Amino acid sequence: MAALPLPRGHRIERVAVVMPAHDEEDHLEQALQAVQRSADALYRVRPDVDTRMTVVLDSCTDGSAAITAGYAAIDPRISALEVSYRSAGASRAAGVRASGIGVPRRRPPGQRWTPAPWARRTWLANTDADSRVPENWLVRQLEFAEAGADAVLGSVEPDPAGMDPELLRHWRERHPFHEDHPHIYGANFGVRASAYLTAGGFARITSEEDRTLVHSLRSRAFTVTATDSTRVMTSGRTHARAPHGFGTYLRSLGHLLPPPAG
Repeated sequence: MAALPLPRGHRIERVAVVMPAHDEEDHLEQALQAVQRSADALYRVRPDVDTRMTVVLDSCTDGSAAITAGYAAIDPRISALEVSYRSAGASRAAGVRASGIGVPRRRPPGQRWTPAPWARRTWLANTDADSRVPENWLVRQLEFAEAGADAVLGSVEPDPAGMDPELLRHWRERHPFHEDHPHIYGANFGVRASAYLTAGGFARITSEEDRTLVHSLRSRAFTVTATDSTRVMTSGRTHARAPHGFGTYLRSLGHLLPPPAG
C-alpha cells in the first residue's frame, strides 16, 4: 500500500545541527563522532535530506578548534564558527545564523509575519559538545517533525563515568525516563526553523536560552513534543560552564545529599 502523503508543510528537506563548545577538548571528539553516526543513520533512510553540522567555538583556549578542524577536513558536512560571546544563548543563535537560517524578525506587537516557505522544511537540531547523541537522534526528530511537531524536547542522562554514584541515583529518582516528560535540555532539542524564527530564536543570555525559547514557542501555540526515545548522554560534571546550566543543577542536587557516614 502506498504511503499516505505528509500534511502540507510538515516535510523536512534540510537539517542544521548546532553544537556550541567552550573548552571541550575532553568531550568534543566523542560528541562529533556521535553526531556523525546520527547523520549517517538519517542519510540511510532519507538520502534526500541535506544535513549540516556547525560547531560554535566560543572563547576556546584549548584544543577544541584543532579537533573540529580535523573532523571538518574529512567530513564536508561539518564546519566551525569561532566567536567570543561566553554565552550559550549567543553561541547557539550564531550557529543557527551560520547555518543560513537567518535572523528572527523584530516586529511591532500584533503585526503578523510569515517566515519563508523553506523555513518550514528546515529542522534545527541542537546539542552540546560535552554530550553524545544516540544514533537514532535525527531520524526520530524528523519523524516527530513530519508528524506535525514544531519542537522536540529530548531527554538526557548524566554520564556515570567519574560521577558520584549517590548523586546519579538521586538525579534518576527526580528524573524518571518517560514520554511527555516536563524537562527542557539544550543538549537535546530540535525545532522547525519557521517556529524558531517566529518565536524570536535563542536569546543572547548565558544560560536557560533553551527554556526561554520553549516558553515563547508554547505561548504562540506551536506544537511541542517531549520524548525519551532520543536520550542523550551528557557530562556528569558539577563544575558548571553556564551559571544556571546542567552542571550547576547537578551541584545543587549534590548539596541535598546526606553527608557520608563515619
